[in-house]
Amino acid sequence: MTKTAPGQDHLQTTAVPVERAFLVGVDSGDEAGQFSVHDSLAELGQLAATAGAVVLGTASQKRSHPTPAYYIGRGKMEEVARLKGELGFTLVIFDDELTPTQLRNLERDLGVKVLDRTALILDIFARRAQTHEGRLQVELAQYEYLLPRLAGRWRHLERLGGGIGTRGPGETQLESDRRMVQRRMAHVKKELEDVRKHRALYRRQRKDQAMPVVALVGYTNAGKSSLLRAFTGADVLVEDKLFATLDPTTRRVALPNKQEVLLTDTVGFIQKLPTMLVAAFRATLEELQEAELLLHIVDITPDNALLQANTVREVLGQLGLGDKPVITVLNKVDVLMGEKGHVFDQSGPWPAPVRRLARLFPGGVPVSASERWGLEKLLRKIARTLSREMVEVTVRIPYQELALVDLFRRHGALRKEEHDEAGTLVRGKLPPGLAARLAPYRVR
Repeated sequence: MTKTAPGQDHLQTTAVPVERAFLVGVDSGDEAGQFSVHDSLAELGQLAATAGAVVLGTASQKRSHPTPAYYIGRGKMEEVARLKGELGFTLVIFDDELTPTQLRNLERDLGVKVLDRTALILDIFARRAQTHEGRLQVELAQYEYLLPRLAGRWRHLERLGGGIGTRGPGETQLESDRRMVQRRMAHVKKELEDVRKHRALYRRQRKDQAMPVVALVGYTNAGKSSLLRAFTGADVLVEDKLFATLDPTTRRVALPNKQEVLLTDTVGFIQKLPTMLVAAFRATLEELQEAELLLHIVDITPDNALLQANTVREVLGQLGLGDKPVITVLNKVDVLMGEKGHVFDQSGPWPAPVRRLARLFPGGVPVSASERWGLEKLLRKIARTLSREMVEVTVRIPYQELALVDLFRRHGALRKEEHDEAGTLVRGKLPPGLAARLAPYRVR
């Protein structure tokens, strides 16, 4: 709000008005193993709130398939148009990705701005990305989404249908815009490739340090950043919003067996995650490819926790990570145990509500990142899991390479160390990368 000069009797606002949103979804009737339309629209409402909108209402229609013209039926579309007069919403958000034709028809007949889930997620990513790499990735995904939808932005000048009279100024402007977007996409892809090379160099340097990487994965808002902060005291953003953090954060953590690992937080997953976002975030998701172990963080408080976990597993499978060692971490158990500050004996068994939910996730480790419950048990399980992946070696390291002995102590499980005239004889287990590095010194 701006102040007025003396003598003025009005105020002029400079603030961006809050968007008033209405949400629409289609209930396909096949909810087995999928999110119900109620849960999906509730999540869409969280996304809208994260983007700064106020949700005024929702509507859904039971259909086996969306209609080609409006996504919903014409009758439901007209019902939503009537509700605009009653509720006064300025934005309609649909729960699935709309085709360019559906988007044009809906904006024309509803008379308000229309977005789909993909555009909404892209907007949130654009707001949240902080690093140069993150902004490039989001920009590329936005162009991928925009390119097939440029025609609708020039419909008032286009002459469609082919034949004489179709080559007007609209077509010229449209082709000009397409070429501009394609040039910009090529430029962004080149920049991202440079970032990818830099990240690959950084990963090689980490390999030289022989420090195992443990990556945090999970559904958005599952508590990955909270867990990273609980383990390391890292100054990372912790906020109860979807996609609160996008850019990866890596910190060093010491395990109970004195082994050091790198703990990396990655972008959260979500159902109906736009494919162009998965492609755009390839460089970031390569962190998962290099990880020796994945920690799958599951928020066990919502009713659809199992569906959220399955969504993450499906995305990991799409990324070719289905065979990676995974520890399932059941977070936010403090919510099941009553108010904050509840006294809990971590040496004893978990209370019954936690044990009941844990049965849905065999082998899962219950924790509370906010209350720091169960973290020691989780660290011990990480150490045991990494130990199973290690390689048994015996090496004799020359005295002029004593730094390698220090690497063995910090990143391996050392069982025997002796000194003779030829060097230091060390026996124990090492991560595969460090074992390969010490191969020239192996004693047969």
